Amino acid sequence: MSEQTSQHETEWPLWEVFIRARGGLDHRHCGSLRAPDSEMALMNARDAYTRRGEGHSIWVVKATNIVASNPDDKGSFYDPADDKVYRHPSFYQLPDEVDHM
Repeated sequence: MSEQTSQHETEWPLWEVFIRARGGLDHRHCGSLRAPDSEMALMNARDAYTRRGEGHSIWVVKATNIVASNPDDKGSFYDPADDKVYRHPSFYQLPDEVDHM
């Protein structure tokens, strides 16, 4: 077994960290870290990314569980929505009671 292979096999999984600053706001990606399990990932994320008490909620997700679209396929990936005019807000008539939208 080579040195590079043995180092890779003992490396902890990569976790992506999302922090919600205050209640009601969305979680924002703030970085990545390595940890052996979800509990340790949460504790490490708390220590690394909320040192000043700015965190209200923390999510950690194994990087291997994230599925993303390919930026090179953006044309074909998003094109199907362009021909559906009913998805545009101008297609709908809002009732008078809903004037704040």
